[in-house]
Amino acid sequence: MDKVVKHTELIMEKTKLVGASIVTLGAVTTATALYYLSGDTGPEPVPEPVPFTQQSKQQSDGSRISGLCKDGKLSKTLFEDVSTLYEGFKRGAQQSRNGPCLGYKPSPTTPFQWISYDEVLERAEYVGAGLISLGLSPQNSTRVGIYSQNRPEYVITDLGLWSYSMVGVPLYDTLGVEACNHIINQAEIKVVVCDTSAKVKNLLSRKKDTPSLNTVVVMEEFGGDLSGMASQAKLRLVPFEFLESLGQANPAPLKLAKPDDVCIICYTSGTTGVPKGAMLTHQGFVATCSACLQQVLAGGIEVHPSDIMISYLPLAHSYERLLHSVMYMCGSRVGFYQGDIKKLMDDIQELKPTVFPCVPRLLNRFYDKVTSGVNSSLLKKFLFNMALSSKEGELKRRIIRKNSIWDKIVFKTVQAALGGRVRLITTGSAPLSPEVLGFLRCVVGCPLMEGYGQTENHAICSLQLVGDYSVGTVGPPLSCCAIKLVDIPEMDYHASDNKGEICVKGLNVFKGYLKDQEKTNEALDKDGWLHTGDVGQWTEEGSLKIIDRKKHIFKLAQGEYIAPEKIENVCIQSHLIAQMYVHGDSLKSCLVGVVVPDPDIFPQYAESNLNLQGTMEELCQKPAVKELFLENLKDLGRNSGLSSLEIVKDIHVHPKLFSVENGLLTPTFKSKRQELARYFQPQIDAMYANMG
Repeated sequence: MDKVVKHTELIMEKTKLVGASIVTLGAVTTATALYYLSGDTGPEPVPEPVPFTQQSKQQSDGSRISGLCKDGKLSKTLFEDVSTLYEGFKRGAQQSRNGPCLGYKPSPTTPFQWISYDEVLERAEYVGAGLISLGLSPQNSTRVGIYSQNRPEYVITDLGLWSYSMVGVPLYDTLGVEACNHIINQAEIKVVVCDTSAKVKNLLSRKKDTPSLNTVVVMEEFGGDLSGMASQAKLRLVPFEFLESLGQANPAPLKLAKPDDVCIICYTSGTTGVPKGAMLTHQGFVATCSACLQQVLAGGIEVHPSDIMISYLPLAHSYERLLHSVMYMCGSRVGFYQGDIKKLMDDIQELKPTVFPCVPRLLNRFYDKVTSGVNSSLLKKFLFNMALSSKEGELKRRIIRKNSIWDKIVFKTVQAALGGRVRLITTGSAPLSPEVLGFLRCVVGCPLMEGYGQTENHAICSLQLVGDYSVGTVGPPLSCCAIKLVDIPEMDYHASDNKGEICVKGLNVFKGYLKDQEKTNEALDKDGWLHTGDVGQWTEEGSLKIIDRKKHIFKLAQGEYIAPEKIENVCIQSHLIAQMYVHGDSLKSCLVGVVVPDPDIFPQYAESNLNLQGTMEELCQKPAVKELFLENLKDLGRNSGLSSLEIVKDIHVHPKLFSVENGLLTPTFKSKRQELARYFQPQIDAMYANMG
């Protein structure tokens, strides 16, 4: 992800957007004169499909539904001919008139190549028939592992499984060996489709612990040495091309999945404990996709076959799956990054996406780079703030555009860093600070919509309305589900005060966890409500606001409940802090924490303000740095209304970012709390010991 912002900064510097040459007094004068003399009041505001003051409707049971629900009924599908993901893909093929579907780069120097919708459907049928020829049964209890980065073969395999009612089960490296073994065994996976020889070797190394696995289909070419290893382990290796040719030579009549069939078993990335297999259905994805599309269309944004989305977030997770499904239903295109995050910006520049899915970590880094450049000069800051003020005024009038004078003079090159054609940005998986969200909405010149959800509700259950410029909320319920808030007495949250645990009911709620009735009963109550573990609040406008977390609360020694994620979200509002981990113990009376300084901003700040130089490792060991962050955190806590018990009393300053690679973040960039506690146990023990 760091490459994204570094590449963006390079573009900015080359075009002098944040350089001194463009930000002159003459530029300020010219921009101001043009703005006022033009009399430009902007285009018409985006539609207001429901009054923004009444975004949801309260039901007799206290729950709320979307203002877009017709006659008080939850929606099922936007298209009469689409009740499964396979039918959604078929619709896309018709809408696009067999247009381009999946894009990929055969090599770093080769332009993007495209596979058409009909070719994907044809190859998918071959893959499904090929799996049947290998001995799999075409039924909904048959599960096939997919162990691959995002690429066309991944989508083709999924579609092939659905053509014959089978189910995909994603595997991914960051789960760890034991978790992967658990998934293969619990799901009784006989066949895994994977992309590289390295992953085949991973599977071979655990063969004795996964007795059900007998076949691995490999997308890339592999050598005789790997074949020999597989033969020795009594594991059959099948090239992906051979699987397709096998299916072509042995066609099988389609046995299409039904709406209530499971389409994917998406294992939670496991911030704690063994991952659980959430059973997601075709009708669940269709209902969720349709509701998202309905909301976007109601805001005046149509998704066309000419639209392109870049795929780089893991397909093993429901957020990326949902976005893919939406694009396919509309006959749009999906282009895959090369698999190297360091080349992501190169892929964006070539692909020029119109739909850009994001996660807060990427957007936060993007924000930090832009603001860091702007704040380096008073003139730059003056012009930038003038542009921001103007765009904020337009947003309040529901005007969203990228062709204003300020876009042309100030924001154009920032927009070019994302390819120059983006007209919809989505963000999810973690909270995005209100400051960053408001800032980016002005800068990117297109709707930036924040939603809320989790794997168990097919990725999303609420979404901001297009044109709603408010920050700190995640919008009303989608039209496919109802949301209610339930009392949490121990945290002093009560539904009568419009606060409580967020519970969801509708077609987008999952079937349960595979072979785990106990965990299923914990998540789903007897009336079918999914208890999310998150704490929400209804705003006066009927929008949902995430205010706390129930799942990760703990008691301090004096009996007070603490929600660490709420505190962490306050702490990372500091531009000097990249990441924060807050730790508490029921035997201790206070909190301690781990702070990771922003590697791009902090060294320069330390030199200018503390007269300190050195590597990040050297800076993090300086007592003055620790004191700086402790004071910073105290100020942030007080200004944000945290209680004295919610302010950390000691910290360890750590030089390296938590990441997926070092096992401290999940693939969706959530903190692995148990791993963090284990990793920093020596520092945590030392901090508590020093307090006496």
